[in-house]
Amino acid sequence: MEAVALFSFAASEADEISFQKGDIIKVTEMEDDSCWVTAEIQGKRGYVPENYISLLPYPWFAGRVSRLDAEKRLCWQETGVFLVRESESAPGEFSVSVSFGERVEHFRVLEGGGQYCIWDESFCSLNRLVDFYRTHSIGVEKVVYLRDPPKPRLAHALCDYTPPQTAHLHFLRGDIIDLLDCSSSRTWRGCCRGRVGIFPSHTCTNQDLATLVMNN
Repeated sequence: MEAVALFSFAASEADEISFQKGDIIKVTEMEDDSCWVTAEIQGKRGYVPENYISLLPYPWFAGRVSRLDAEKRLCWQETGVFLVRESESAPGEFSVSVSFGERVEHFRVLEGGGQYCIWDESFCSLNRLVDFYRTHSIGVEKVVYLRDPPKPRLAHALCDYTPPQTAHLHFLRGDIIDLLDCSSSRTWRGCCRGRVGIFPSHTCTNQDLATLVMNN
């Protein structure tokens, strides 16, 4: 990930690196219980104080999200919707999880010498890697371009809905439902309380987030 330096910093130890206010810094590893992060500047790697930098905002970076949680987030999303997460099996490395429509694929990002790659192309940062696969297919057998998730579409439950069918979504009056597919006029697909399923459209009202917050 890339960060911008909020203040200048002069290294006082051999394993630290100096930088100037406004420098763009490549953060390679972060620890929850540490005030320092591992970073790279002009090919040199070392520690920098976390409170001296600010990570540049990228909505696709999910941090420490498990493989299973990534699949839950991307399930039923449009093809190409993705997130970048810290690898479970290899701390300090990253994986790209991508919706392929009917399934979710995970791509391990290989890092070496300050370069990041998934296939043959190498990049100096995760940001450059993501930008590349927005216009070049990350899939081999299927053409898939990375794309940002759509803005969340929400529905407000007008009544309790407890059908016997397991494929249907159970919810209570007043619940907020994440809409995954509302292309049909009769049946919608959504997510509520960690479950995904279909439900009759007349049981809910489709509203934007601001309206739902004001009404609750």
